[in-house]
Amino acid sequence: MNKKTVLNKDQSPFLELFQRYPQNPILTANDWPYTVNSVFNPGATTFHNKILLLARVEDRRGLSHLTKAVSKDGISNWQIDTIPTMEADPEKHPEERWGIEDSRITWLAELNKWAVTYVAYSSDGPLVAIALTDDFVYFERLGPARPAEDKDAALFPRRIKGKWGLLHRPMVAQYAPAAHIWLSYSDDLIHWDERRVVLICRRGGWWDNSRIGLAAPPIETADGWLILYHGVRITASGSIYRLGVAMLDLDDPSRVLRRSDEWIFRPEKSYERLGDVADVVFPCGWVLDDQTGLVKMYYGGADSCIALATAALSDLIQYVSECPEAQKDAIL
Repeated sequence: MNKKTVLNKDQSPFLELFQRYPQNPILTANDWPYTVNSVFNPGATTFHNKILLLARVEDRRGLSHLTKAVSKDGISNWQIDTIPTMEADPEKHPEERWGIEDSRITWLAELNKWAVTYVAYSSDGPLVAIALTDDFVYFERLGPARPAEDKDAALFPRRIKGKWGLLHRPMVAQYAPAAHIWLSYSDDLIHWDERRVVLICRRGGWWDNSRIGLAAPPIETADGWLILYHGVRITASGSIYRLGVAMLDLDDPSRVLRRSDEWIFRPEKSYERLGDVADVVFPCGWVLDDQTGLVKMYYGGADSCIALATAALSDLIQYVSECPEAQKDAIL
C-alpha cells in the first residue's frame, strides 16, 4: 500500500491513507469575492474537465447558502461566483427559511444531470432536500426527500434493482440520542420509502460512539460501494469529528461487508482544530481521477475553511478489505 508511516505522540507507527495538501487550507473567507463569515463543507464533482466545489458559505447573519468554485487542478486559481450560486428560497420552500448547507453532488448518467442533495434548515429542524442541475446555474428543486430531522445525505449514481438509493442520517426517537446511517429507496427521486438502518454508531468508548453520518457520495468499485463517513465522539472538552470507511454490497447496499474499526483521518492541523467549531474534519465530496486512481477529498476544517487531502483508491480498497466484517449492534 502506498501509504506514509507516521509517528504519533507515543512514537508507535501507523499508516496514513490520506495525505494533506501541504498548502492547506485551499480556500477561506478571504478568497471570497463578497463578504462572508466562513466557507466550508463543500460538495465536489468534475464539470467540463475541471473540479467544481459547491461550498457552504455562512454569511454574517449566521445563515448559509451554496456558492460554486471551479479550478482546473482542483487546488489553485479558483473561479468563484461573485454572488451566491444557490440561495435559500423560503417563499417557495419554507423548509429553507434558515438557510441551506452541506451539499453532496452525484452525477446521474440516466438523467444526464447532477443531483445535489443538501440540508434545508428551518424551525422544524434540518431535513434532506434534492435539486437537479445540468449547468450549476439553474437548479430544479425536487423538494424535501425526508421529513426533519435528517441530514448527511447522498444518492447512489445509478438505480439499484430499479430504484434510486439515498443514504441519509435521520434522528429516530427509538434510537435517540444516537444517530445512524440509513438507506431509503425511490422510483422518482421525490417519494422515498423502504427505510432501513445500514451503519450504526458504536456504543462505549468507540471513536464513533455518539453519531455518524455519510461524508462523500459512495464510489462504485468491483468490490462494492466504498463509503466515507464521519463519526462523532463527545468528550469532556467537546465533540471530535473523525473519519472512517466501509464497503457496502453492490446489489444490496443495506448489507455492510466491511467497516473500519479505527478512524482513518482526524483533526490534527491548526486549521482543523481551531475555528468556529473546534476539532472538525467534515468532507462532503471527493473526486476520483479515473486515469490515475487518485481520490481528492475536499473537507471543511473547524467549520472555517476548505482543505484537501488525497489517497489512492487502490489503497482505500485494500485497507477496507482488511477491515473486520461488519456487525450490527444489539440495540438494533
